Amino acid sequence: MDLGISGRRALVCGASSGLGRAIAEALAAEGVNVLMVARGRERLEAVAGAMNEESPGAVEWLAADVANGTDRAAILKAANSPDILVTNAGGPPVGDYRKLDRKDWLAALEGNMLSAIELINGSLDAMIDRAFGRILNITSHMVKSPVAHLSLSNGARAGLTGFVAGVARDVMAHGVTINNLLPGQFSTPRLQVIHENFAKSTGRTVENIQTEFLRQIPANRFGRPEEFGATAAFLCSLHAGFITGQNILLDGGQYPGLL
Repeated sequence: MDLGISGRRALVCGASSGLGRAIAEALAAEGVNVLMVARGRERLEAVAGAMNEESPGAVEWLAADVANGTDRAAILKAANSPDILVTNAGGPPVGDYRKLDRKDWLAALEGNMLSAIELINGSLDAMIDRAFGRILNITSHMVKSPVAHLSLSNGARAGLTGFVAGVARDVMAHGVTINNLLPGQFSTPRLQVIHENFAKSTGRTVENIQTEFLRQIPANRFGRPEEFGATAAFLCSLHAGFITGQNILLDGGQYPGLL
């Protein structure tokens, strides 16, 4: 299927590894010109170089931190009014909600809510003027099934979800869609860190933790990043123009609810 977005320009955050990288690769494979943003300069340069050798879309990179206001201004300037925006940032620390202080909460909100809102607001007007725009926010399946030890992530991502719900419907008539992708457990470096933290806090092995988590997933496996990237690319496509304001789960069937 031709996704109809060849030649479009995309800004993909958190793009040097994991799910962000998978999205950048999927878009570049469709001929989209991608600006990859992440904090690690060396990894970004290496990943972008490899993608430029394999993909029809041109790939550029910028080492920057979306949680930093000055860096966000530089990101928006470098992106130069993208047609496609993918917001994505590493989740805040896991921990006992009783021990979280104001500093912890402000950092979580800056990284996982306010940063995305600023990038969205900085991109929307040009999308509206062109009568085309695709915005994807990578949040978490915990938005629909929160757990106590991820309270920082639950709160910040739920706030972003609420913001998107109204804005997505306000701009839909202008050809701009805004959706949230809610990943479950995908085989990424982030998931490995989560498993290691669980193992350390409970005195168990990583293998034991992974076996327990797999039992929660009807697919009986962790997700593959390329599956996530393909879904994201479709939601950025010309064919997805009737989908907006949605929270789309990719979790192998783990969430048991109807809605």
